[in-house]
Amino acid sequence: MPTIDVLDSTMYYEEQGSGTAIVLLHGNPASSHVWRNIIPGLGAGRLLAPDLIGMGRSGKPGDAYTFADHARYLDAWFDALDLDRVILVGHDWGGALAFDWASRNPERVLGIAFFETIVRPMAWEELTPAGRERAELVHTPAAEESILEQNLLVRMAFTGGVLTPVPEDDLAAYLAPYPTRESRRPLLAWARQLPLGGEPAELVARIEKYDAWLAASAGVPKLLMTFEGSPTLLIGKDLADWCANNVAALETVSAGEAGHHAQEDRPEEITAAVSAWIDRHALR
Repeated sequence: MPTIDVLDSTMYYEEQGSGTAIVLLHGNPASSHVWRNIIPGLGAGRLLAPDLIGMGRSGKPGDAYTFADHARYLDAWFDALDLDRVILVGHDWGGALAFDWASRNPERVLGIAFFETIVRPMAWEELTPAGRERAELVHTPAAEESILEQNLLVRMAFTGGVLTPVPEDDLAAYLAPYPTRESRRPLLAWARQLPLGGEPAELVARIEKYDAWLAASAGVPKLLMTFEGSPTLLIGKDLADWCANNVAALETVSAGEAGHHAQEDRPEEITAAVSAWIDRHALR
């Protein structure tokens, strides 16, 4: 699979097929590996799944790995591959990056499908007690111990952030890019950027800008896949209702029971929902 020079580093990506570009963007602490059971069933199109900078098999240039850093490298990746008129599929931070890129490149977007992602800034009061405890914990030295020293974020994501823990060989594939403390810094950086209580201010401003575009872009079809049955889920009924009221041209599909990393629990349902939505709107 190809790796391409991007700015001062490299980005790895999976690629299959030809035709309309369908770009699948992963979140934290995943990689393109998370799409392995979805790409084969999506049908016609040029299917592309990059590893975000600092993650998977992409380079680790030593940046701060802020949202802005990720967006800058992803912009360069889109441009290096000359991608135009694309369909975006995003999960977790990959969905937020998809919204951000689309809002700044509206003429290059055919449609966006998303699930379990950051759709708007949040208030601390919206979190459950357990969720608030986790959000506060990532800013402590204990988080550096668990994430940087023990690499627990990856292990927890794919054993506890799913209804069924992934097989050992898949867990090994997720762990492989992060053998050292330094290599795990992008994971901690992502965990510390959850937009809560108006911080990080620069990121909240970007989210508010893409929210304005999501509300105004009636000509761009959008698909939200929702799930149930797990306390790790990010988009519950309240956020799904917010999306229905604030995202133009939105269709919502319930895709069954899953944890936050729903690609592991419901790959067939995600594949079917995205494929049917693309065909319904003749996007490819």
